[in-house]
Amino acid sequence: MHTVMPECDTRPNASSALLAGRNVDSVIKGAALGRIGNLEVRLARNEAEIAAAQEVRYRVFYDELGARKDLFQAQDRRDADRFDPLCDHLLVLDTTLSGPEHRRIVGTYRLLRQEIAATAGGFYSEGEFELTKLIARHPSQRFLELGRSCVLPEYRSKRTIEALWQGIWAYINHYEIGVMTGCASFHGTVPAAHAEALTYLAHHCRTNSAWDVRAVSGRYCSMDLMPIEAVNTKAAIAAMPPLVKGYLRVGARIGDGCVIDREFSTVDIFVVMPVKEIGARYVNYYGGEAQRFAA
Repeated sequence: MHTVMPECDTRPNASSALLAGRNVDSVIKGAALGRIGNLEVRLARNEAEIAAAQEVRYRVFYDELGARKDLFQAQDRRDADRFDPLCDHLLVLDTTLSGPEHRRIVGTYRLLRQEIAATAGGFYSEGEFELTKLIARHPSQRFLELGRSCVLPEYRSKRTIEALWQGIWAYINHYEIGVMTGCASFHGTVPAAHAEALTYLAHHCRTNSAWDVRAVSGRYCSMDLMPIEAVNTKAAIAAMPPLVKGYLRVGARIGDGCVIDREFSTVDIFVVMPVKEIGARYVNYYGGEAQRFAA
């Protein structure tokens, strides 16, 4: 998780002007990008849906997980920052719920493309990890930052994760994304509380030299916290958050070091997913849906 910028205006209409000025892609803006049973995945269509996604984020990050809120957030009950108007917001909706569509949102992901990030002065995760250096080593690749992922408690299932991945695959197929990156979080601010899982990641899931990325100087915390021979693989994997396990299943690798985010009360690791290195069975599994929805 990333720290919310203190200088950001998070009032209800703070993003309206920027949102109205965006060159929104007409092909996939608001179209279904995936569907599993009663769950539909698509991008937010309007300001009301972005606000509703921010409310879902608030319920998870602040009400449930205890992130520190500022005055605007406490008043509005929304998790919002200056990056929101520049991002695409992937939504999971339960189509069986009644009421307006923006009240059917049960999960969300924030997607920030490299060319859009350039207009904001960089990616959000650059405050924690040296993403700029990684991008500079791969000038031919188009990067996408995944962030602010959350799902309401009653929808935290494999089916919801798969629905989200359907949407992500359709999105990266449409925009010809070469590399997905982003932070994933462990709850709390004590890395040692996750020693077994972090040590396992440090020894078995690290990026190779071509894709290596390190936590920024001054915030770097080691992930290698116990003797590797003492790590129980099953216990380590079981202790990982579902999002981390989901990333690993599709072949993601983890950067060097973790970062303590005291605003969100999390220990953050950095995930790197070059699309061409994602496991073939997942490309086949999600790719068929991506072709159907993103054509």
